[in-house]
Amino acid sequence: MGSGLARMLESGGHSVAIVDRQEKAFRRLPPEFAGRKIVGVGFDRDRLTDAGIEEAGALAAVTNGDNSNILVARIARETYGIERVVARIYDPRRAAIYERLGIATIATVQWATERTLRRIVPTSGDVEWIDPSAKVVLVERVVPSSLVGRKLQELEDTGLARAVAVSRLGVSQVPGPGLVLQDGDVLYLAAPGDAVEKLDAHLGAGTEEHR
Repeated sequence: MGSGLARMLESGGHSVAIVDRQEKAFRRLPPEFAGRKIVGVGFDRDRLTDAGIEEAGALAAVTNGDNSNILVARIARETYGIERVVARIYDPRRAAIYERLGIATIATVQWATERTLRRIVPTSGDVEWIDPSAKVVLVERVVPSSLVGRKLQELEDTGLARAVAVSRLGVSQVPGPGLVLQDGDVLYLAAPGDAVEKLDAHLGAGTEEHR
């Protein structure tokens, strides 16, 4: 994960430094990687200084250890005042606790579990994002059989949701209302916060009617 982040950030024009306790881990980086490579533990302040943390705009702690990641994240936030800090956490219970403390977390196992669940139980009711007022949510739903071959406009005309994007064969696009939906499409829908159950009921009911 660290090498993937470094590659993507550097390709986006950012300066990147990586700290890893094992030098051999740097072999995962592409040959053209131009950032700093620091051998050591991420919560060692000398190593963080070597990595340039005093000038850093963001920090991601993505080792395999929850305790290490949280410690690094707290040092970055509380000692160096870095606002954009995220920690990878395997234990979802810990992730919830640290989120309440203001440390953004990625609960790896929970995230993967939820995404898998959405594929096998499309109407599980999960949401991707909720705005601070809870008035608008973003949901991911697999197109039900009832909508296959029909225009996206028919769903939007219900007033239950607006399509933000459609993913088809692994490629996403911003759709127009005339888009004809296909089997396997994944919809990313913006919906009123209090209408998710109605939206899922509508999708489910339509599926039953067309069986």
